[in-house]
Amino acid sequence: MTDGPLSPVRADAWLWSVRMFKTRSAATDACRAGKIKIAGESVKPSVNVVPGTRISISRPGHVVILEVVHTHAKRVGAPVAQRAYRDLSPEQIKPRDVGLPMRERGAGRPTKRERRQLELLRGYTKNE
Repeated sequence: MTDGPLSPVRADAWLWSVRMFKTRSAATDACRAGKIKIAGESVKPSVNVVPGTRISISRPGHVVILEVVHTHAKRVGAPVAQRAYRDLSPEQIKPRDVGLPMRERGAGRPTKRERRQLELLRGYTKNE
């Protein structure tokens, strides 16, 4: 296997090298948990990625979709890392853009009823 920007690299190593995860073990854990998908299928950490591969990363509240441009097995600096992929993620809607109700400053804590209504609007569910 040659070592260059077009050679195959393990998925967990690539995700760590382009700074999608703070540690390689965190990238490995995300792969094992099914948070990393290639072509809609969950992948093992050892799956090789090559330029042109589309990777989707499930994050809380949104999905990040990346297309591999260059492969790196070692961690690289932020400017180099940003050139190693193309971000194809859809625009994220921020809660402030949706028009969620805001409480007046100094109005005190929300009542239980108000809190439940806010949670329904924000899409939070109860853990049962």
